[in-house]
Amino acid sequence: MVLVLHPYPPSLEQLSLRSSLSTTSSIVRSALSPRSTDTLEVTPSSEWSPPLRQDVTASVPASTIYRDANGTLLDRSWSGHSHLEVNTSLRPTNEQSSMSPLSSSTLGSELCSSSDTEADEEPRRIVDVAVKLEDDEGGVTENIKRADSSDDLDSKADGGRRKDSIPKKKRGRPKKPQPPQSAMQVKMTKGRSKTGCLTCRRRKKKCDEAKPSCLNCQKNAVVCEGYTLKQVWRSGKDRTTEVRRVSFTVPRGLPFLVNGIETDVDRHFLDHFVYNLSHLFTLHDDSTNPFKDILLPMATQHKGLMHSLLALSGSHFVAEKPDPVFNERQDYHFAEAISTLRANIEATNEGAKEPEGGLIVEDPTVASTIVHCLICISQGTTKGEHRDHMNGARELLKLDRKSKNPEFQQFIWEFFMYHDVSNSLTSLDWRPVNYDDPSLPNFVFQATIQPQSGVVLGVIDGLYKYLKKITALRDNIRARKAANLQPVVLYEFLSEAVSIDAEIRAWESKQEPETSRWLAAELYRQCTWVYLYRTIQASKPNPNLSAAVDAGLDCLRAIPRGESTQCILLMPLFILGCAAFEERQRPDLEIGFDNLQAYSNLGNIKPAKQIVRRVWEMMDAGDERSWDWETIMVDMGLDLLVT
Repeated sequence: MVLVLHPYPPSLEQLSLRSSLSTTSSIVRSALSPRSTDTLEVTPSSEWSPPLRQDVTASVPASTIYRDANGTLLDRSWSGHSHLEVNTSLRPTNEQSSMSPLSSSTLGSELCSSSDTEADEEPRRIVDVAVKLEDDEGGVTENIKRADSSDDLDSKADGGRRKDSIPKKKRGRPKKPQPPQSAMQVKMTKGRSKTGCLTCRRRKKKCDEAKPSCLNCQKNAVVCEGYTLKQVWRSGKDRTTEVRRVSFTVPRGLPFLVNGIETDVDRHFLDHFVYNLSHLFTLHDDSTNPFKDILLPMATQHKGLMHSLLALSGSHFVAEKPDPVFNERQDYHFAEAISTLRANIEATNEGAKEPEGGLIVEDPTVASTIVHCLICISQGTTKGEHRDHMNGARELLKLDRKSKNPEFQQFIWEFFMYHDVSNSLTSLDWRPVNYDDPSLPNFVFQATIQPQSGVVLGVIDGLYKYLKKITALRDNIRARKAANLQPVVLYEFLSEAVSIDAEIRAWESKQEPETSRWLAAELYRQCTWVYLYRTIQASKPNPNLSAAVDAGLDCLRAIPRGESTQCILLMPLFILGCAAFEERQRPDLEIGFDNLQAYSNLGNIKPAKQIVRRVWEMMDAGDERSWDWETIMVDMGLDLLVT
């Protein structure tokens, strides 16, 4: 249905149109603006849906140009006020704007004059309003179109619309309305790539980004410099945390707590030294052991001495539990100890002196030389390897040096003298230091020193003075035998021997009676007398000698097994063995060697036992050379300490 309204006279005073429109109030006002005299055409459409509900009112002032239906210009003096009122009822929607299409089933329109005055006056404006109502699938399509009022109007029954104002239908299928794209769906313009290889970026060429080298570089025969590492974006807070974490990263590696103790094997060696080995070289128990109370604290501050102690412990540990890993580690510590000791001795030989004139010789250097002697004992070396260390200790101790630790100086002198004198009992050319020299420390033989404070027997109590004198007599007698001089024992030698015999008989032990130390001291006294007898008398059986050997064996059997005095029994066993002419005495000596081996497991016990057996063979054969066991050792190719 099409409704066409024309304001012909009689004049239309009011024009009211109420309809459901798709356009907003701004579009309707613009269409009815006095700037134009166009015709308003409203066409319903079913494809649109109403976005909102609103009332639209458009006023048409009379101060415009009016024409009749034929287009004739009317009188301008008509001043009647006319207005066009359009009311629409629409549903609001959130997604559509005021320009969105409408969808409504009905469209009502009312057109009336606003005033009946001056009906006889001609209208000054021609307003053509065409409202076309169509029912299209339950929807209403509204199409608003303005036509120029100066163009000719078509007077046909189609509502007076111009033919040329009808929009031409475009050919083809109508385009489907596209939904508005969000900001994320809008395709961004791709900028310059920054992921190409360094060569293409420098040459400003497009890179195919092939890996490991791009094909563009290969095609152009240039070297592809590769790609930069991908940088992952991190916020400022993350970067600060990372920098802080890297700046305060603590390395996992830690320095060694004690120089020389670096591995688990080293810790085994240290424990073995503290709990097993340290009491094998001294009479003191754990509470007063100088190896733990003096040497070990000193070794924690001196790398060379620590290597020496670990090498000593390792040599003894390997003898009990052979293992390639332990052997390798023991060799390492021994090499390090020798290297450090050599460097220290060379520094001493350069002549650096203290302000008072004495050479600067550190206590750990002197201690290391003694420890290396013990290493030779533990390993059971038989080629005189101990001699170099004994010579070094002798020279260092003879120097005019002042130790900062008097206890260490007392201990090291006593320990050295014990091995120095004992070494002379089994060697043709090693002779002890002249301890009567006034330049030596005078505290060694002071009467005020208690024998119980000694780390070994025979030194502080004075028995080793007699051994030293007997060795000197023995050298003189050996020289006369080698020269076939008669008599072999001169009067002077005999007089000296009688004097020594009287001193030995008068000697009394200062140890507490009936203790293991007292028994060991009595054993040393018997062995000293046996050594004197074997030097002065010919090598043949004698009741007095046999009685002295029996007395010594009684003391040996009385000493409890496991006592610390076991560590000093090798030298008495060796002397008694070289004097055991009777077969009945030898089994007890064999047991004594075995017990000592089981107690200490030192390497020099078995070679000493071999020497004694060789002497027994020569005794049984009636060979006079059994007197000279030092020469027998040379013939056997053995040179060792029997301590």
